[in-house]
Amino acid sequence: MTQRDPPQAMPSAGAGVRAAKGSRREAGKEERRRRIIQTAREMIRESGSTGLSMRALAARAGVSLATPYNLFGSRGAVILGVLQDVREFQARFAGLRDADPLEQIFAAVDLAVAFYLADPPFYKTLWREVFAASGEVRKAIYNPTRAAFWQHLVDEAAANGSIRPEIDPEMLLTQLDHQFRSVMLDWVAGDLAPDALGPTIRLGYALLLAGAASDAARDGLIARAVQCEAELSATAPATSAPPG
Repeated sequence: MTQRDPPQAMPSAGAGVRAAKGSRREAGKEERRRRIIQTAREMIRESGSTGLSMRALAARAGVSLATPYNLFGSRGAVILGVLQDVREFQARFAGLRDADPLEQIFAAVDLAVAFYLADPPFYKTLWREVFAASGEVRKAIYNPTRAAFWQHLVDEAAANGSIRPEIDPEMLLTQLDHQFRSVMLDWVAGDLAPDALGPTIRLGYALLLAGAASDAARDGLIARAVQCEAELSATAPATSAPPG
């Protein structure tokens, strides 16, 4: 006699109904989560502050006061949710990959600047939090994932021979980051025009990298620095001639 496989149990109608209800419930939660995040972003942009009132947030999003707490847990978690949802940076960067590791660094800078200039009131508010002594927003922006992304770009340039072997890639990234933040501070304070933001960061990066670059890579970086200087000269406000 041949042994037959045991008959397979058929899913009950009740199980299917429960699965459908669970799916709809999860979809509803996700829709409310997206609505709260979008509302929080709008409130941050309009108020110039991340100090959201959970009561005002819930009312504007059209949900109960308990909903933001149930879905996120705290006001800080809502802010982090906003940051995570607007962070398409790495996904978009993946489509801009260049064979030259140094070009990848400048492509990443340009993409970051494009994000900031697409919504200045929102990103200036976030960067003001970065310059605060402490806070959840600062920690969210300067997180290990971000650091690893930029360190990988510098490490690739070093591995490619574009950076001199005696230069420590981690220390080089720290100096690049200091330059980036100093430029962002001027932009947030209104001391730097939007069209000067990208060229100013690129110029600083080109000069720093040229100082650390191998002989083969240095000329290209100097040429980029000269190009950035020309861009900044073109964006500089015209000065009136002194009285004669």
